Amino acid sequence: MRIALLFFLLVWLLPTAARASDIGIAMHGTPKYAAGFDHLDYVNPDAPKGGELKLSRNGSFNNLNNHVITGNNAEGLEYINDKLMQRVWDEPFTMYGVVAESIDVAPDRSWITFHLRKEARFHDGVAITAEDVKFSYEMYRAHGHPVRRRVYGLITDVRIADPRTITFTFGPGYDHECVMILAMMPVLPKHYWETEDASKTTLKPPLGSGPYKIVSVDPGRKVVFERVKDYWGRDLPVNRGQYNFDTITYSYFRDDDISLQSFKAGNYNFRREFDVAKWETRYDFQALSEGRVIREEIPHHRPEWLKALVFNQRRELFADRRVRQALSYMFNDAWLDKNLSFGKLKRIGSAFPNSDLAASGKPRGEELRILKQYKADLPPEVFGAAWMPPGGDPRGNKRRAIALLKEAGWVYRDEKLVNGKGEAFSFELLLGDPADEKIAMEFARDLAKAGIAARVRTVDNAQFVGRLDDYDYDMVAYRWINSLSPGNEQVNYWGRKSAETKGARNYAGVTNAAVDALADSIGRSADRATLIARCRALDRALMWGYYMIPLFYLGKDLVAHTTDIHRPSVTPTYGVVLESWWSQEGDKRP
Repeated sequence: MRIALLFFLLVWLLPTAARASDIGIAMHGTPKYAAGFDHLDYVNPDAPKGGELKLSRNGSFNNLNNHVITGNNAEGLEYINDKLMQRVWDEPFTMYGVVAESIDVAPDRSWITFHLRKEARFHDGVAITAEDVKFSYEMYRAHGHPVRRRVYGLITDVRIADPRTITFTFGPGYDHECVMILAMMPVLPKHYWETEDASKTTLKPPLGSGPYKIVSVDPGRKVVFERVKDYWGRDLPVNRGQYNFDTITYSYFRDDDISLQSFKAGNYNFRREFDVAKWETRYDFQALSEGRVIREEIPHHRPEWLKALVFNQRRELFADRRVRQALSYMFNDAWLDKNLSFGKLKRIGSAFPNSDLAASGKPRGEELRILKQYKADLPPEVFGAAWMPPGGDPRGNKRRAIALLKEAGWVYRDEKLVNGKGEAFSFELLLGDPADEKIAMEFARDLAKAGIAARVRTVDNAQFVGRLDDYDYDMVAYRWINSLSPGNEQVNYWGRKSAETKGARNYAGVTNAAVDALADSIGRSADRATLIARCRALDRALMWGYYMIPLFYLGKDLVAHTTDIHRPSVTPTYGVVLESWWSQEGDKRP
């Protein structure tokens, strides 16, 4: 009681802090939806419940505990456990309460208090309490993803005022985004995991609290989720009109070619296509021509994935920027787009493609001021025009590449490129998706003309993930996920510490001091204007560092599905949100 009273007085004395009536929190600015809102704008609040959603994934899985970084997780596990707060997809980065009914936040975001809903329950009927929240925090801090461990490691105090009130306080090193990352935390049932090993992989369906539960598992091949009919959070405004299918099934296939054939045969009913060549040439089958399957190209306004052929600078071969730049000049994007992508794709020219976070023109104002702080650690080109793909004459680009390689100590001798020790320029290009093979093989053929031996190797999903986690590759095809509100994940992508941390995502092995500082500053941005300036500065540093060869993007979501599956009339900023789709086989019964 005394603690609760002191806390009440503290909140009362801080009029600029968020009050208990606040149901949402935005990274910058004010949440779009106010208290009392009925539903999100991009859902159909009257969408019927029922029917089946059948999806596919490539590879296999061996783990149903997605709260640890070991193992290969099954898809859909995010549907099992409710989070304290849920992100929405028509705002850059805003969350609204799920398990948390309301929040209090310090003006400087040094602490956050969650007030839990009294109706929140796990699937076994046990109430969700502050003890479960504390247990979840401790588990993630010890065994979770590196980003979570880093942020949770900044928390210096956790206080439970009562069974439904818990406060977290951050210490030195926290930033504006830390409360956001904490608020996204899934809440785990303490009473369940105290008798299980939360740090290990498992194929035993865990207890949850979310809209779905696992009802069937065929290890490595199939996992089936069933909608929880008496789900406690079904009618929350942030959930209304979502989670409509009675069952969601993920079937696994050895590769995407087999998966596509299975879709054509009617073995699953929704497919998202990422290969434009397949979209243009291999969607000619009976169910489509008869109108039982439809194809849609759905525009979106989110930043596209940063998809690239990534140099591993941990390898001596790619430690020299001139070498990386030379190979970038040898990438014939015009030929690839015309012959492999049917002219529909755009070349990526930024770490934040398809967004206002991408650098353009010359740096000026705040962006220039930021870059000047790190001038000694940046290439001089950073202070000129924004990076653009070489383009132009392939022959001229090859001549420039050969000149750069010669400058770096590589010469053409006996139809091979060799260094001063007589060692041949040779490396492996690792792929995890056969769809990347055409681009990779064409690139390898172009390199061979310059005396460079690039061996393209495609491995299965388990091997690919394992080698990624261990940074065991020379060059790898990878795609980083972006958002309209980048933050601490940029440290994981580009920070020096993550370059040395297995399971992190600094796949390029970037250890540049300027990039490290710029990436770290993103999450500390106090407003949107500052965020944009810092992202553009980081963009210039990354692109002019030639840490990767960017590939292509489309700017649309390509989906094919059976005609009984429907979507809302409004598409949110981030594009397809499958949770808001429904089946015409459904009804309005619970």
